[in-house]
Amino acid sequence: MVSVITVNYHGTDSTITCLNAARELDYPPERLELVCVDNESSAESAERLGALDGVKLLTSAENLGFAGGCNLGARAASGDVLAFLNNDAVPGAQWLRAAVAVLRAEPTVGAVAGKVLDWQGSRIDFVDGGLTWFGMGYKRHAGELDDGSHDGARDVLFGTGSSLFVRAEVFEALSGFDERFFMFYEDVDLGWRLNLRGWRVRYEPRSVAYHRHHESMATVGSAREHYLLERNALAALYKNASERTLARALPAALALTVRRSTARGEVDPRQLELDRRPDDPREDEAPATIDRQALAGVLAIDQFVESLPEFKRARETEQRLRVRSDADLVPLMRRAMEPAYPLPRYLAAHEALVDAFELEDVFGGSRRIAVITGDAITERMAGPAIRAWHTAEVLSVEHEVRLISVNAEVTAPDAGFAVLRASPRELPSHVDWADVVVAQGHVLEMMPELKRRDSGTIVVCDIYDPMHLELLEQGRDTDEQRREADLRGTTEVLNAQLRRGDFFLCASQRQRHFWLGHLAALGRITPPVYDSDPTMRSMISVVPFGLPSSPPSRTGPGIRGERPGIGADDKVVLWAGGVYSWFDPLTLLHAVHRLSERHPELRLFFLGMRHPNPDVPEMGMAERTRELSEHLGLTDKHVFFNETWVPYGRRQNHLLDADCGVTTHFEHVETTFAFRTRMLDYLWAGLPVVTTDGDSFADLVRDEQLGVVVPAEDPEALAEALERVLYDEAFIARCRERIAEVRQRFTWEAVLEPLREFCRDPRPAPDRLPGSAPLTKTPRPSRSAALRRDVDLLRDYLERGGVREVTRRAAGRIRRIAGQRLGGRRLNGRETG
Repeated sequence: MVSVITVNYHGTDSTITCLNAARELDYPPERLELVCVDNESSAESAERLGALDGVKLLTSAENLGFAGGCNLGARAASGDVLAFLNNDAVPGAQWLRAAVAVLRAEPTVGAVAGKVLDWQGSRIDFVDGGLTWFGMGYKRHAGELDDGSHDGARDVLFGTGSSLFVRAEVFEALSGFDERFFMFYEDVDLGWRLNLRGWRVRYEPRSVAYHRHHESMATVGSAREHYLLERNALAALYKNASERTLARALPAALALTVRRSTARGEVDPRQLELDRRPDDPREDEAPATIDRQALAGVLAIDQFVESLPEFKRARETEQRLRVRSDADLVPLMRRAMEPAYPLPRYLAAHEALVDAFELEDVFGGSRRIAVITGDAITERMAGPAIRAWHTAEVLSVEHEVRLISVNAEVTAPDAGFAVLRASPRELPSHVDWADVVVAQGHVLEMMPELKRRDSGTIVVCDIYDPMHLELLEQGRDTDEQRREADLRGTTEVLNAQLRRGDFFLCASQRQRHFWLGHLAALGRITPPVYDSDPTMRSMISVVPFGLPSSPPSRTGPGIRGERPGIGADDKVVLWAGGVYSWFDPLTLLHAVHRLSERHPELRLFFLGMRHPNPDVPEMGMAERTRELSEHLGLTDKHVFFNETWVPYGRRQNHLLDADCGVTTHFEHVETTFAFRTRMLDYLWAGLPVVTTDGDSFADLVRDEQLGVVVPAEDPEALAEALERVLYDEAFIARCRERIAEVRQRFTWEAVLEPLREFCRDPRPAPDRLPGSAPLTKTPRPSRSAALRRDVDLLRDYLERGGVREVTRRAAGRIRRIAGQRLGGRRLNGRETG
């Protein structure tokens, strides 16, 4: 159902022509409603417009302006879509159908901007909108010939009010047009707010209307027009710009308004200088003649100041509800630094103000991104901290980034970005600063406000670590009651992220399928989400662990010659990560024991036994590994334990001393969805890999021929694999050749590309957009039809189970209705009935 709304103001002949043309639209008549608002209505206009068949006429004794008239029409309209059409315009036959098709096909589009041509259909009135840094919106390409070069659909900042389609519920959520604008920029302001709240405005060239440009302004005059433009531009800037942008742009915009007016009015800017005093002082007291063009800007500033109390409240609302940054909208502004007026004195002032207030930096498109981890950030970092560090490093090339840890251990090395420690109490200030938050682990639990789905902050959840699956193995060392409680708690932590996040990162395609199942179970794969992107890649992307783009270079001693018992000619097998409960180092020890009988020069080196994060306790597997090594007589002969964690910046020295890398694990669910992060260090150092089958890394090793994959818990097969990667020179050479090629795909710059792409245009998930109700709804059955349905159900329930079945079903319906009402209250934060 579409309501076409037009506003009449002393232009009844044009309005009748417009409404008659709207009747001829190629659209089902029963789904079309025509609404006409007659501003400053007269008996004659009301009579003529009221005589039109099928038109809902609303009269106003006063002139409400375009914005007020449209809002009045919208309140009386019953359509799911509101189609605003100037009374001095007529729609083409496909005007409405083409726009509605876009709204139905693209759930994240909140409004459609139609193509508007002049009355003859030859020249452009609107095909794109631009916005200057000082708040002035303008129609790009206006007046040019319509040569077909603007026939491609695209996102725009705003559409012209002369031909604009808005979802009715979205229009209501934004409180419609801001009536304080009265005339000019109410459409710019609406589009600006739509975009800030996460909705797209889509230009659709197939939706064509023809417009007698500015017919309603014929009697206004250029000075009044400039006054309205100047005042409303300042108001739009003040309402919608962020604190950071406003602090720079508003002072410059006020100064530029004055200069623009004095340049237009050709006012002598130095006439009051002391060296210009007249010989007769009385001449200074005489009235000065000021051109109205010069007066327009001064009065515009005066009235802008007068309206500040009202606009301050509006600003607070928009800043509270926005979900996108100013930087996100810079591409839609098209040419933000455009001076707009070709006046020499004005252009000089524009250049000076842009330079003095450094406005190029403000409108350069960079964003503020907070990467938050719960892991220790020190020279000895574990996987989560390493991932957070490189995420911050890659994003800092384009954006202003803070890497924040809530861990007590933060002694970061030098970085090209801010590295900070914050207590949970201090996190909200960093969230308020950021346009995008990238969170991992339990971090979201420390920020209750950020967990709320109506929070305006864009949240990226890094769920590369399926913590609940790890806990199934890790928790074996605890009592059953605690194990179950820990698992429930960790699962809920992850579910909270999955319910809230706008974008998710996982480590492999296997994980992606796993998390898609989670999202589906939680109801996040909704029709709007699916229709926006059936691949779901815009919601969840694969971002595996990465490795440096430059090859490792030795900076000091590593294993050989430093660790007693390991000589220069020994064969070194490296275990590069920690020893956790989901790993199987025990089978590896048995394999080394067997192989050492044939190769006494074999050495197995565990790179780090104690986790660098003091909050992570040592797991039982570490102690079992030490005990078995002692029992087999391997410790300090063929097996060596490095108890402390190797500093991240010096790990390459140990890697370069190894001959192969190894990781072994058990066959269970954790293995299926795990991504062994330290395995990539083996590729970085060019080490052939021996790994247990079952995880995604094993698939990579097998498919790319990077080493040998062995069955779980098979010491004989593992010993044979180690022997091959240590002594088969031809096989080793082939592995190294393949590794050199594959590792380029895993540089941090390469793997983080999906996140970089998202941060260039971050948006809330489609199901988090306020007002995202279905555009078309199932009609409610009539009372008689509902009664017949209930009678049929009653008969069916009696046949199935008698009165007991009827009672059970009735109780279920009561619970369901109560749950829906409670959910509505929780969603809206108020009673919904």
